[in-house]
Amino acid sequence: MPSSASHQDAVIAATRHWLARAVIGLNLCPFAKSVYVKEQVRYVVCDAKEAADVLDVLERELKLLAETDPAQVDTTLLIVPEALADFLEFNDLLYFAERLLGSLRLEGMLQIASFHPQYQFEGTEPDDIENYTNRAPYPILHLLREDSIARAAAAFPDAADIYERNMETMRRLGHEGWQRWMNGGDDAGDDDDGGAAPRKADA
Repeated sequence: MPSSASHQDAVIAATRHWLARAVIGLNLCPFAKSVYVKEQVRYVVCDAKEAADVLDVLERELKLLAETDPAQVDTTLLIVPEALADFLEFNDLLYFAERLLGSLRLEGMLQIASFHPQYQFEGTEPDDIENYTNRAPYPILHLLREDSIARAAAAFPDAADIYERNMETMRRLGHEGWQRWMNGGDDAGDDDDGGAAPRKADA
């Protein structure tokens, strides 16, 4: 059964808060602010409870993004609040997500990034603060255009250093600093609304 509109609004609001405070506010991705303020982010709340059903929604969203004018929708956040809570299960789904991208012949046009509440980089411990660069309120599949990534990277000469800079940012914050920041403390970056209304879709 599809979730209520109020539930979907709450999921999107939490995702937007994370996007504005963490991704944009801490400059974890210098490419994110532009599409955010231009309202070119599509938010899709996927109610699926099984991985196979998530993949069905992913297929639809990949096709839609490929066919849509980038000026209207440049990137899609597929948010999965009801499934994939286990990070290992989420990782397993990413393998099939990449295979799906290939079967649709969209490799080289689109790519899939991933975020998860329990995200853990290889070689780290679960509680290492560095993992928080990719920790979101819900499991998220981020669908991006290769052309947009290339243009953004060209505009940021130090793009290759983003990962190391992000690791340093998280180490400087620490766990307590991260919690304060996400709760709205310390020096705020962009406000949570970012001047843009959400581009919402049901799934």
